[in-house]
Amino acid sequence: MKQIFSLLAVSVLTAATGFAEPMKVASLNTVLTDIARHVGGDRVDVIEIVKAGTDPHAFEPTPGDIKKMAGAKLVLASGLGFESYLDKLKSSLGEGPVFVVGGDAVKPIMGFEEGCGEDHDHAGHEHADPKNTPDPHWFHSIKNAKLVTTQIRDAFIKADPSDAAIFEANATAFQSKLDELARWAKVEIAKLPKSKRILVTSHDALGYFARDYAFKVLPVEGISTTEQPSSKKISALIEEIRTAGVKSIFAENIENPKVLQQITNETGAKIGGVVYADGLGTGKAGTYDGMMRTNVSTIVGALK
Repeated sequence: MKQIFSLLAVSVLTAATGFAEPMKVASLNTVLTDIARHVGGDRVDVIEIVKAGTDPHAFEPTPGDIKKMAGAKLVLASGLGFESYLDKLKSSLGEGPVFVVGGDAVKPIMGFEEGCGEDHDHAGHEHADPKNTPDPHWFHSIKNAKLVTTQIRDAFIKADPSDAAIFEANATAFQSKLDELARWAKVEIAKLPKSKRILVTSHDALGYFARDYAFKVLPVEGISTTEQPSSKKISALIEEIRTAGVKSIFAENIENPKVLQQITNETGAKIGGVVYADGLGTGKAGTYDGMMRTNVSTIVGALK
């Protein structure tokens, strides 16, 4: 009995002195995971549902993943169609965790979604209008990352007001780091003449990056890795690469279609390196800052 009272006393003392358990937050995107960890610090336990090296376009949560999310206070999602299962997931979790959707905090640009193409059976397919397809890769704009940092900060404060000062200070520090990253990226990309700012990538994931730094993107696939390009599109892309005199094209850490080899064979362009298109990688690219620095350095180095 004395032991039970001792345990109760410790519990009361812990709560009274502010040493409550960290808030559980589940994340469906590696970039959101990194932002959440910076903003939350040791007051938030971020549960990675989607990990580095996973193709988020093809990901589907398992029953085990859903159980983890049900135990969280917040669930972080990219939105803008990145998680095709999002509405179903919200329905499954019901009145459980609150969803924080990064795409709600940014102004989306429109991307291209590949149709089924001339090599496919058209029967029964419904095609989205490319002009009305939002690009879900908002995190390739540092400005957007800052907006989502503010969004996550506010969501954390609403969910746990007692730690508001911590979340505010952490968010301010991370946004200062993002400002430094933006200055560095601007200087690096300025080394590349605008005439050489042509990005040939596995799929259309760098639209926000292209907008911010005046690049033209020539993607093999549309905004989703699950869409396959037609032979007609590939032929047109090869001709465009030849006309533009592109010398380097870029593979991706997750999606590297075999057609890249065909393009290099027929255009003489070389693989300029690997870029991280759908989220963080490992090692140096394992943080948002590291991913962006890796991509910028790879792109500028290959095209310069």
